[in-house]
Amino acid sequence: MDILKRIAEYRNREKELQWEGTFAEYLDIVKKNPRVAQTAHSRVYDMIAKAGVETDSQGNKKYLFFSKELFGLERAIERLVEEYFHSAARRLDVRKRILLLMGPVSGGKSTIVTMLKKGLEEYSRTEDGALYAIRGCPMQEEPLNLIPRELRPEFEKEFGLRIEGNLCPSCRFRLQEEYDGRIEDVIIERVLLSEDERVGIGTFSPSDPKSQDIADLTGSIDFSTITEYGSESDPRAYRFDGELNKANRGLMEFQEMLKCDEKFLWNLLSLTQEGNFKAGRFALISADEVIVAHTNETEYKAFIANKKNEALQSRIIVMPVPYNLSVTQEENIYRKLIQQSDLAHIHIAPHSLRAAAIFSVLTRLKESKKQGVDLLKKMRLYDGEAVEGMADIDMEELRNEHLDEGMNGIDPRYVINRISSALIKTDANFVGALDILRSLKEGFDQHPSITPEQREKYLNFISIARKEYDEIAKKEVQKAFVYSYEESAKTLMDNYLDNVEAYCNWQKIRDPITGEELEPDEKLMRSIEEQIGISENAKKAFREEILIRISAYARKGKRFDYNTHPRLREAIQKKLFADLKDVVKITTSTKTPDENQLKKINEVINRLVEDYGYTPASANELLRYVGSLLNR
Repeated sequence: MDILKRIAEYRNREKELQWEGTFAEYLDIVKKNPRVAQTAHSRVYDMIAKAGVETDSQGNKKYLFFSKELFGLERAIERLVEEYFHSAARRLDVRKRILLLMGPVSGGKSTIVTMLKKGLEEYSRTEDGALYAIRGCPMQEEPLNLIPRELRPEFEKEFGLRIEGNLCPSCRFRLQEEYDGRIEDVIIERVLLSEDERVGIGTFSPSDPKSQDIADLTGSIDFSTITEYGSESDPRAYRFDGELNKANRGLMEFQEMLKCDEKFLWNLLSLTQEGNFKAGRFALISADEVIVAHTNETEYKAFIANKKNEALQSRIIVMPVPYNLSVTQEENIYRKLIQQSDLAHIHIAPHSLRAAAIFSVLTRLKESKKQGVDLLKKMRLYDGEAVEGMADIDMEELRNEHLDEGMNGIDPRYVINRISSALIKTDANFVGALDILRSLKEGFDQHPSITPEQREKYLNFISIARKEYDEIAKKEVQKAFVYSYEESAKTLMDNYLDNVEAYCNWQKIRDPITGEELEPDEKLMRSIEEQIGISENAKKAFREEILIRISAYARKGKRFDYNTHPRLREAIQKKLFADLKDVVKITTSTKTPDENQLKKINEVINRLVEDYGYTPASANELLRYVGSLLNR
């Protein structure tokens, strides 16, 4: 990479994005592309929508704008986009509300806001997201605000646009002094939003109420210029550099808003409802910006309990952002955070992060009153697994049973800290599931918010996660061993299908050797079906479903084979593994294996390394561990 060449290319690209012209020339741009004059809320919604939307079979939407950074928050994000940004983009009343993201620590609230800010920066550099402002305006003013109010109805009718704002004091002054009131000559420029440059993106963070000044929000008088300009009401004597000024046309993040002193929140009352705020000795200043705040549940409850806050409370749209409740998505969160660290080179054995994710999700779930549904079943349902006797409607009932589910529990930050501790401490060149679970357990005593009662509960969840991992580990070794017996697996599958077909069609099986007609082998079929929990009552439906699948494949000219039906393949593997259990037990636990056993061990290790993502060391560790499990 030639970094100097790339810097030069970047500089040239930035220059190409620059544009400058008169107001008359800007009107030509507006005629061709009215979207350049859209509101801040509309711009944010367009940015999200243009990144793409995927809709699943249940009609749930996944917004790709957020999908690379946020995992398991699809429902919360869908609500955020549809109920707030989409509605606000259509100029419905929600655009006059502050968006308050409320949820537990490390749940993704700050990430959502950061993504919106970074996304706006990039979007303003595209043709779709281009926006323009009056050159030299400290608030990057929308140029159409230059049009006098008397002429706006006629303009709006012709252009199909609505103009809502007024000129800021600075632009009003300059229009008369610099341009002698000639609106058509006012110079317009293209604006590139930037948090670093404080253009269209602002961030306000509360500090000590005794030292923080309201000027941080609304700007302040420049006392050094009073003698020059003679009056505090002269726009040239005022710094329009508060966060509300600088965030105009874009977005302002109000960090930990409810920790803020009340007087700072008063400025938001008229801004949200009327689209303007008071600053200095000026008339109300128009501002078109998205205000996004975030807080936790405890602070929000204290806020709404205070009657003094009723006026502001009515101007807030609260969007809950709970913890993720999907084990698979939780794994993705950990994987992303580890990749961002300097420890990404240390091998984490497959399924180790899953074990940690199982523990985390269990701490966030709430017990269901639905009969036959325990936390483990609920966890599997939420992760998209098929659970016998449960349908999509049952999952919706479970989700609606506790609307605050996911607002408590272990946060991803704690888990990643403990994973980091395990990575640092390892003497080997890998860490496994047991290392991570042990580290999570050791960290309970260092976590200040975990009560003795929670500690006992969490220790139980560690135990459950360990048992779940044990099953995964046995399956992993099972698959690697069964691979060597692939032909046996296919033969067993064909035998099962022949018996199922005879059973469903009320026919008999012909013995290939003696030619004798026999009843379908019920013992064989049940020995396979029981491996995946098919009950006696459910066997008929399962077999008929298999036969329907075979017929569907035959009509399409396809062959129903060993890999066609995942659940049946799992049952065949488990049955074969059960038959091979003694072989596996002896092979994995023998301290001095003979030549045949050693060959089998090496085959299995190679399979684990080549197909399942292990290293030789972690594969050896897995075999030793599964051997000890089988010998218990």
